[in-house]
Amino acid sequence: MSNPIAFSRRTFMLTPLALAACKFGSNVLEIAGFTMGTTYNVVAVDPSGSVDETVAQARINDALALVNRQMSNWDDTSEISQFNAQTSTNTISVSEDLAKVMDAAEAVHIASEGRFDTTMGPLIELWGFGAKGDKTMPSAEAVAEASARAGHANTLRVEGGALRKTQADTNVYLAAIGKGYGADKVGQALEELGITDYMVEIGGDLYASGRNPEGQPWQIGIEKPAALSGGVLDVVGVSGLGLASSGDYRNYFEEDGQRFSHVIDPVTGRPITHKTASATVLAENAMMADAWATAMLTLGRERGLEVANAHNIAVLFIDRDEASTDLMFKTTASARFAELTA
Repeated sequence: MSNPIAFSRRTFMLTPLALAACKFGSNVLEIAGFTMGTTYNVVAVDPSGSVDETVAQARINDALALVNRQMSNWDDTSEISQFNAQTSTNTISVSEDLAKVMDAAEAVHIASEGRFDTTMGPLIELWGFGAKGDKTMPSAEAVAEASARAGHANTLRVEGGALRKTQADTNVYLAAIGKGYGADKVGQALEELGITDYMVEIGGDLYASGRNPEGQPWQIGIEKPAALSGGVLDVVGVSGLGLASSGDYRNYFEEDGQRFSHVIDPVTGRPITHKTASATVLAENAMMADAWATAMLTLGRERGLEVANAHNIAVLFIDRDEASTDLMFKTTASARFAELTA
């Protein structure tokens, strides 16, 4: 899943005393590791103590391995890599899981006015945020040429259980939706073991179900979007929802006094220029939270809030006050986010 075309993503869990003082003698499973080029963390409450940690670890490994076999851009043998490698413009049937992810990607692409896009490779490489890392401002002609080779409308058709390239060199990258789907699949694996209270986090994208060991919704910290100082700006209780954040504050370059973020607007072919530093989304699952966080950051608060309220998306925008020397931030919540966190 991890690949050079990735989006800055950062959320983190806060569980004050949760693992040190479990209520009612509940057993807690804590499992962590590496996957998709990042880390994962699982915390699960098992009151009866009936789930063996070794068995849980094996189920988690199996779920993550399956997602990687289908959606890893690093694995040349994965399903998505094989699709990217072929140059045919014929319709290609894909697995049920990959079809589900691509259908979701297409739905968010349309609802976000094209701001979520899995085919942005040519533009990300052009601006130096890909594998080559040659960060420099390209010419308008180069942007236009790369834009013509990117974008769902230009290069890809998602046709319910199948994919079709309309340009032979189209590549699909799933970094901004795949980790969320992986978290959902791990959650399903835990539920098959009878665990209903758990939190699964992969690279900052997460799904939380039920209650934490203290009997409360899982307490999730939203990071202050500052490259150096960081810290927690807000904490939300999450249960039965996915959560993901996307930020522009760690990966950028400056040229001639102008700041160029790694977050590129598919519509303009250029890095975003608005003052929104991060967007945090709550959704029915981690996959949708993952995709919408990227879309909302790209849209920015002004237009993003209109889109969010029109589609009942729960999002918290954090805007930077660039005139302030104290790195002040302003938060704006959509109607749905305010409702879910009231």
